[in-house]
Amino acid sequence: MVITEDDVHGLEEGARLRIAEGARLTPLAADIVRERRIELVRRVPRRGSSKSRVVALGADHGGYKMKEELKHLLAELNHSVRDYGTNSEDAVDYPDYAHAVARTVSDGVADVGIIIDGAGVGSCMTANKVPGIRAAACYSVKVAKNSREHNDANVLTLGSATITSAEMREIVTAWLSTEITEERHKKRVAKIEAVERQYKC
Repeated sequence: MVITEDDVHGLEEGARLRIAEGARLTPLAADIVRERRIELVRRVPRRGSSKSRVVALGADHGGYKMKEELKHLLAELNHSVRDYGTNSEDAVDYPDYAHAVARTVSDGVADVGIIIDGAGVGSCMTANKVPGIRAAACYSVKVAKNSREHNDANVLTLGSATITSAEMREIVTAWLSTEITEERHKKRVAKIEAVERQYKC
């Protein structure tokens, strides 16, 4: 992947740009990066589906119970958990928790994130407002695998009112064990990232 001046010219001084490992900069792009002190964050590709990950979790009151179940599953799968709440069934606003999880993934504190609310849609919308996030609302194993194989989703959103606990376990297990591998899909994800860069202030 080559980063050109068109990819960086709209970035402000001190901005951060996430790029794929092995990505190269054109000379003009490199000059802009130096002049504006833009931080390049290289994403390290995951080398195996069995790798232990740091998973950021979040839920609103509707997803609280399922989140607690999910923590046990992640422990069984040998993943580390960072729980960003909520911690009860008292009514809260899902954007607060979706944002916390998405920002943690965007900042590189967690490898991936999982957010649960009633339908999974609102949290998905919120998470996708955070730069570098590709959140997918998944209701089946097939969709979960597709979101990873084709789109390299780094945040999974679930709806506690739309799936059972057993389905949640299957979806999460499939999502965490699936990787993007084909170059044609990686190329398309790079285009998604290029679109995002066009709208950075």
